[in-house]
Amino acid sequence: MLRVVLTGSECTGKSTLAAALAKHYKVEYVPEYLREYFEMKNGILAVEDVIPIAQGQLQYEAEAAAKGYNPLICDTDIISSIVYSKHYFEEAPGWLDDKLNRLGPSLYLLCGIDIDWEADGQRDMPEKRNYMQGLFINELKSRGIPFHAIDGPLNERTLKSIRAIDEALDVVEKNFFN
Repeated sequence: MLRVVLTGSECTGKSTLAAALAKHYKVEYVPEYLREYFEMKNGILAVEDVIPIAQGQLQYEAEAAAKGYNPLICDTDIISSIVYSKHYFEEAPGWLDDKLNRLGPSLYLLCGIDIDWEADGQRDMPEKRNYMQGLFINELKSRGIPFHAIDGPLNERTLKSIRAIDEALDVVEKNFFN
């Protein structure tokens, strides 16, 4: 199974792209658990919420993986929990690193900030898009996680993503059968 993670700062079209990719590959995508958790907590989060949010995300992934989806398309992952925890709370629980290291290799698609920002009650930093995107890039690079930059309108993003996913699926298939 190939785990595909859409990542990047808020309002970069991750959910929209995840839906388009899921349709193309005829799978369901793993939604962002934070949205549900944010509503449950009435929008008030503390550092104590970081691990439950990551656990919820991992549970969503496990449920989708159990259905045999390949690729497993994830609207976000623990990298987002790490970046936002460091930003809002100036720390990230070590538990996140342990879980991330156990997930193994994944294909990361970094969604660009070249689309319009839209308010939705959860998003709160339109003026910090470049800064937050830099935090995502730095986190990926500092961990040695390769990623594909995905930008442009949705049709371009979808095509770029499909090419990257298909290449990765070919590698996974060759490694599995050799």
